[in-house]
Amino acid sequence: MAIGLLLSCKSEKKKADVYAQKNQVDKSSFNKGKAIYNQLCITCHMANGEGVEKIFPPLANSDYLKNNQEASIRAVKYGMSGEIVVNGITYNSVMAPLGLTDEEVADVMNYINNAWGNAIDNKVTPDMVAKIKKQ
Repeated sequence: MAIGLLLSCKSEKKKADVYAQKNQVDKSSFNKGKAIYNQLCITCHMANGEGVEKIFPPLANSDYLKNNQEASIRAVKYGMSGEIVVNGITYNSVMAPLGLTDEEVADVMNYINNAWGNAIDNKVTPDMVAKIKKQ
């Protein structure tokens, strides 16, 4: 059992490295973002990034995430409410502000942009996050 767990951990690290390399995302940012995701986001968006249909939108293979990077960054930074359509399904939930720094927002965005098979070619930096204002 311990061997399986060890292999699984190595496999996850290898996946993280592949995602990060694919989009030239700093591995440190990706890994810090994963830790933030696992602490704050996993409850609603699930470990696999698939969310809960009609309640919490998916991040894995999300057309909204891919096509609305600025709005997605704004949601992580300031929270969000109101209707959005993700992969053809309407969601109308509230995401509370998480109280993250601009660097933490960048890290979590770099993680979700490159996890679960996502390959969104947009390295998010703290400077990019700082320029996004609440609407």
